[in-house]
Amino acid sequence: MAPKEKVPPDASRISDPSSIALLPKRYLVIRHPKIATVLKVQYEISASVREFLHGKGYIEILPPIVGPVTDPGIREADQASFVWYNGEPYKIMSSMILYKQMAVSSLGKIFAFSPNVRLEPVEARKTGRHLAEFWQIDVEAPRATYEDAMSLAERLLRHVCEGVKKRCVKELLELGRQLRVPSVPFRRMTHREAVEMVRSMGFEASYKEEIPWDAEEALSARFKEPFWVTDYPYGSKGFYYLPHSDKPGLLRGMDLFYPEGYGEASSGGEREYEYEQVVKRIRDGGEDPKKYGWYLEMLKTGIPPSAGFGIGLERLTRYVCGLKKIWDAHPYPKVPGVQSP
Repeated sequence: MAPKEKVPPDASRISDPSSIALLPKRYLVIRHPKIATVLKVQYEISASVREFLHGKGYIEILPPIVGPVTDPGIREADQASFVWYNGEPYKIMSSMILYKQMAVSSLGKIFAFSPNVRLEPVEARKTGRHLAEFWQIDVEAPRATYEDAMSLAERLLRHVCEGVKKRCVKELLELGRQLRVPSVPFRRMTHREAVEMVRSMGFEASYKEEIPWDAEEALSARFKEPFWVTDYPYGSKGFYYLPHSDKPGLLRGMDLFYPEGYGEASSGGEREYEYEQVVKRIRDGGEDPKKYGWYLEMLKTGIPPSAGFGIGLERLTRYVCGLKKIWDAHPYPKVPGVQSP
C-alpha cells in the first residue's frame, strides 16, 4: 500500500505573499498562486533571452561561482569571502565581469546566467529591488562599442517583452499586468543630465557619483519607456570601464533604467583591457594590484577589447510582471537582513 500523502495547506489563503515577514516560511509561500505564476513567467523570460542571444550568434557558457577575486564595483554592498583549500581567501562571485573578459578571448560573443552574492546593507531592502543573492544575464562581445552593447540590450528587452506577451497571456492577466513592448532605440541622457533632473526634483545627487537609490526610483517614475544614462564620471564605477578618449573624465559606460519607477535594469560599457592602464586604475581606486593576480597576468598576454552588460533576472522579472517587491521574483529569495530558506 502506498503511503498516504499529507494534505498540504491552502497557500491561496495567504493574504499578502509579498510580506517580508513571511520570507522565513517560503516553503509555504512558494505555493501561492501569485508566486507560481511569476515563476512561470520567469521561465519564459529566460527562454526568450536564450532564443534571442542564440539567434545573434552568442555562445552560452558556464559561469564561475567562486574565485580568488571578483568585481569590486558593487556600490554599497560587501563581498562574501571564505577560505579556500590552500588557506587563501576566495570570493563568492558578485559579478563575473573579469571572467567575461577571459571568455571572449577564446569564444568571441558569449553570455551566461550567472549567480551573484552581494551583502547589501539592511536598508537596501526598503527599495524593494535589492537581493543579497540574485542571477544576472551577463553578455559580452569582443571589439564591440558601448553603442553596440546598448543596441543589443534594447533589442533583447524588446524581444523578451514580445515573447512574454505572446506566450504568457493568461499569466499576465492573473497578475493584472499590462506590459508594454518598448520602442527602440531608447532615449539616452548623460549622467550629468540625469543628475540635473533629479536635483530639480528635490533629490541630492553628485556629478561625481552614481545616482542614489531613491533618486533613481523617482527618475525612473518620470518615464513610460526604458531609457539609458550614459557617460558616468571617472571613479564612479569599477576600474574595468574604459574612459572616453575625447571626453576627459568620463567613462564609456551606461546604465539602463526601466520606466514606471522600477529603477536600474542593467549596467555595462566598454572595458579596460591594457595591463598598464588597469594597474593604474586599480591603484587609483585605492586597491593593491597584487590581489588581482590571474587577471593581470591574463592582461599581460593580451586580450581583445570588448563591451557588454549585465541584466538582473529578478529585476527583469519584477518589471515584466509588475511586482512591487523583488523577492516575489525568486523561488528562494535572500533579502538583506532576513533569515530565510
